[in-house]
Amino acid sequence: MSQIVKPIERFLMTIIYPVKKILSLIFFKAGPYKTCSLLCILMLCRISEARAQQETDYAIHANIIYRFTKYIDWPENKKSGDFIIGIVGDSPLYDELKTFVTNKMVGDQKIVIKKFSASASSFNCHILFINEDESSNFKKITDNTSGIPTLIVSESDGLASKGSCINFVIEDEHLKLEINKNNIEHRNLSIASELLKLGKIVK
Repeated sequence: MSQIVKPIERFLMTIIYPVKKILSLIFFKAGPYKTCSLLCILMLCRISEARAQQETDYAIHANIIYRFTKYIDWPENKKSGDFIIGIVGDSPLYDELKTFVTNKMVGDQKIVIKKFSASASSFNCHILFINEDESSNFKKITDNTSGIPTLIVSESDGLASKGSCINFVIEDEHLKLEINKNNIEHRNLSIASELLKLGKIVK
């Protein structure tokens, strides 16, 4: 794998196209290339931070969240109907995901992006992203979805140890993933070892 990734990293670090255009070039579908693809996206965060450190590039978030669907396995009863990615809060991620998942599928399921209010009585979705501005409602949301096969994704420091499954964090000006395997399994989900290797394991 290192023999594959190093040449790609050297190429990406010298390329001059905007990040969003680069993302459209990185779309491997199977085998070791899935892992290589996600690695490349995380490497691109270095370019993104160098270009605009003060602004979160939710195009990258959208790309990574979509690729979670290739590393997380949902129960059989969640593999029919629409595949719903929910967003709590007013986030640019909504529009980025709507654009990115156009014509994409999870198995035989059409991907639908849906907004939820933090005060919703239920969150019927496969992936639920909780915007940083809604962190004050985080515990209420996780309690509401406890034991339900919904992958909780967040973007605030410390939430991976407080109920989130995967948490986006910035460390040394790079976007990284915190992964809580126990929280994932508690929700009757399973995670591929390839994804675990790409994140920081939190308990």
